[in-house]
Amino acid sequence: MSFFEWLEHSRWVTAISESGWMYPAAEVAHFFGLFLLVGTIAVIDLRLLGLAVRRQSVSEIAQNLFPWMWTGFGIAVVSGFVMFATGATGFVSNTQFRIKMLVTLLAVTFGAVVQRKTAQWDQPSGIPGVAKFTAAISLALWIGVILAATEIANYSSL
Repeated sequence: MSFFEWLEHSRWVTAISESGWMYPAAEVAHFFGLFLLVGTIAVIDLRLLGLAVRRQSVSEIAQNLFPWMWTGFGIAVVSGFVMFATGATGFVSNTQFRIKMLVTLLAVTFGAVVQRKTAQWDQPSGIPGVAKFTAAISLALWIGVILAATEIANYSSL
């Protein structure tokens, strides 16, 4: 716990905590990053499932959206770390937070698999079943991330 206590009480984190606008700005950035991340991966997953943007190939959509997905991921990670740092000791002991982080890790892993395999899955004969299964799991994991995040405050004093 000493690292988390040190982090929480470091000068830059204290400045953010005591500021009237920096923590809310980090929250807004975090939500924006998540909307960008989850929104873009959802469009790609829904296309793989055959439920969205049927006029474009999966490869075309992916080529346009993956850079935005990873930009959203970067914004969410940086802003999320800032938010975490302000209450690190509370977050580390929060089971819901740990569940959210585990599900996030799984969702990002599935996102990377989808990105790596998209060109292979974009076949004239149709999208393979494994691609559809992977897309469905990816969507379910991102929904899980969002649900776990909403429960963090219910199980802590954060």
